[in-house]
Amino acid sequence: MKLVKALLESVFRAECRVAAAWVANAHRRLFAANWLLKPTPNHFNHDIDLYAQWRRTRNPMWVERGCHSGLALRGGRVLELACGDGFNARNFYSLASTEVVACDIDERAIAFARRHNGARNVRYQVRDLRNGLPDGGFDNVVFDFGYPLLEYFTIGELGALLRRVAAVLGGQGVFSGYTVAQPVGADGQPCFDSAASLRGFLGTEFRNVTVYERISPGRRNLYFWASQGAVPFGA
Repeated sequence: MKLVKALLESVFRAECRVAAAWVANAHRRLFAANWLLKPTPNHFNHDIDLYAQWRRTRNPMWVERGCHSGLALRGGRVLELACGDGFNARNFYSLASTEVVACDIDERAIAFARRHNGARNVRYQVRDLRNGLPDGGFDNVVFDFGYPLLEYFTIGELGALLRRVAAVLGGQGVFSGYTVAQPVGADGQPCFDSAASLRGFLGTEFRNVTVYERISPGRRNLYFWASQGAVPFGA
């Protein structure tokens, strides 16, 4: 029996190596088709990270965002802003929540999310965040607003969005996400050059704010939790 087990494991390991190499190369070709040929999409297919990029780069930044906001989930309703391909909505937020409402301005991103990252309790919407948020109270709001997303907002528009987020969260809900630290922004566009500047912005609407910095190759990432009530790992 031990000999049979060893033989089967050897065969299946070889099969896995062949399958992994084929899938990785297929996703590298998909990346080239997505991003080297025009027009390029406004969202990223995170299956490319999962199957091709991660083992090559050893950079876990692409999963840090989902893990970070997953720590703040309260088990109720989640609103994800600028959800892109829906990877995080399905794979990080849906299992620990009663409902996830995921929004993006890009109709192609929402179509992709519905087709490839659907789940029973995930609802995708095409929505321009500058014009308002979905109705109803939420226990969590997630917003990963790294560049180039901030280029779509003025400082005033981002401030108005923050006020809307605080309103739909209520007293104990948690706002979480990340942005990229940038020393200089375009005229009229928001820019956060440090944890302190992001903390100050969030503090205009939330009583308790935690911001921490993570260094990734080529960028400084600022992750945050904000709430009128408790935040993860807070006092």
